[in-house]
Amino acid sequence: MSFTDWKIETIDNILPEEFYKLIDKNRNHIGKTFPVTLANSDSLKKAKDFLALSVDKEKNKEGFYFYARDTKTTDLIGYLCIKTIDYRISKCELGYFADENVQGKGITSKMVSHALDFCFNELKMNKVFICTSEINTASQRIALKYNFKQEGILRDEFRNGDGELQNTVYFGLLKSEYNQHEG
Repeated sequence: MSFTDWKIETIDNILPEEFYKLIDKNRNHIGKTFPVTLANSDSLKKAKDFLALSVDKEKNKEGFYFYARDTKTTDLIGYLCIKTIDYRISKCELGYFADENVQGKGITSKMVSHALDFCFNELKMNKVFICTSEINTASQRIALKYNFKQEGILRDEFRNGDGELQNTVYFGLLKSEYNQHEG
């Protein structure tokens, strides 16, 4: 089922209160997979600081941030960050989640599509990668949908929200592979 009443926005249009609301509302949903974002946004003050830091990172081209907004309720319903940018090797990482209430409606998929276009065509990256917990099958499906290749499993690479070490599945997509599927 798709959901069409939403749009992608940049960090300039995001208020700390609404970002905090998105994180707080999805605390249980993202607790195991987004522990750093959760820890850095577990109060309104921390959310303000986290957004301010994100604004600085974007100004310095160290990270880029996209948000999904429901155009009817104006609530934020998704988040995607482009991080771990290495301009020397021309690669970067995607991290993303959709509000628990709108999962399975194509929002994350469309945000990833938008981010891939941005990474390959604006940032001129050669590779985009996604590292996801072994148990996060929804994220793995997104990677495979966009023709990412599973490059390996990194053992005990990620500490989840419960403090447990988990294996990470590493997916990569090269610009040449992306261009093959774009036409």
